[in-house]
Amino acid sequence: MASVTPLEDGSAPDSRPTASHAAAEASAPEPATVAEPRRYPSTLGGALYITILGVTVAALVIVGLGHWRAGVHVLAGAVIGAAAARAVLPNRDAGMLEVRGRWFDVALLAAVGAAMWVLATTIPAQG
Repeated sequence: MASVTPLEDGSAPDSRPTASHAAAEASAPEPATVAEPRRYPSTLGGALYITILGVTVAALVIVGLGHWRAGVHVLAGAVIGAAAARAVLPNRDAGMLEVRGRWFDVALLAAVGAAMWVLATTIPAQG
């Protein structure tokens, strides 16, 4: 709620617009209409992000079914795929794959994906 500061004589200020105020409002350009938000990926990167997210969910299901090594390999492949997509897509099309600079994103995703792959391959079987 806006508070009104009283004038020096204690009366409330006149809230009616003046003639100059009305003229300024009349000459102001019309505000642009607000477009409806999109309900689908607006870029190729957005579609690839959803695909990578789907592969990640599939990898977690594989891990949950007891095949942890295969699931981690699938997850590592999804992360490496995200690195490849981020490397080739221009910034305007990268969508949610763009977090930092392009090459920082690529390097981080590729390193994490490679580390996951190597660890899942080299950890000895238990039992």
